[in-house]
Amino acid sequence: MAHSGALVEVLKRELRSRGVTYAQVARKLNLSEASVKRMFSRRDFTLKRLDQVCQLTQADFSDLARTLSREETLISQLTPEQEKEIASSIKLFLVAVCVLNHVPPGQIVGIYEVSQAECIQMLVKLDRIGFIRLMPGNRIKLLVSRDFAWLPDGPIQRFFKQHAHGDFVRSRFDRPDEYFVAVNGMLSASSRATMVARLKRVVREFSELHNDDVRLPPSQRLNMTMLVAIRHWELQAFTELRRKKPANPTRS
Repeated sequence: MAHSGALVEVLKRELRSRGVTYAQVARKLNLSEASVKRMFSRRDFTLKRLDQVCQLTQADFSDLARTLSREETLISQLTPEQEKEIASSIKLFLVAVCVLNHVPPGQIVGIYEVSQAECIQMLVKLDRIGFIRLMPGNRIKLLVSRDFAWLPDGPIQRFFKQHAHGDFVRSRFDRPDEYFVAVNGMLSASSRATMVARLKRVVREFSELHNDDVRLPPSQRLNMTMLVAIRHWELQAFTELRRKKPANPTRS
């Protein structure tokens, strides 16, 4: 099931890279656009339909399978030790993030106060950590997958909480490409699971758009950070106002 879902994700990326819309897929399959969206969302394909959609990408099933096989050899997360080493140096962390954003070494040096020698030194460390492969001519091959993410509550996330969280929310969030909202509600177990699943899909879409935009020069892309969170939580001031449960009476 996991492999079939990953195969559909590869197919979606192929469609996007060739500018093929769901409407075009719908016409190809003689379905409504809503049915096609539902089919991709549920990852529910017959082999015949999968082959028909592949024709729109000018690829066949074996091409998708080879792409998936290459991606499955990449890592989706680092170990805590690897993240700890990256987080131990702000310049190493900076170069790692730049590499994830496909910013070449020459532009890293041009944008930030990092010398050519320092940049290469950081890239060598990232190569040793297993984050990248440093190729001849200082070309970079990422060893992390398209859905790579930092460890939950790992060294990088703790670094963000300690050093960057306050800076991140210190904004009016009033630009057209900014959004911030805090909502409160009481949800059942099934509703909580639904919300978590939807937020995970939003994160996947962010990652997909990031990878799609890699083809554009850095001058046409902005560093964007999306903070996604949901948890059982109540303002401490509210918690302190809760009535204390009466103690059980002592039995004689």
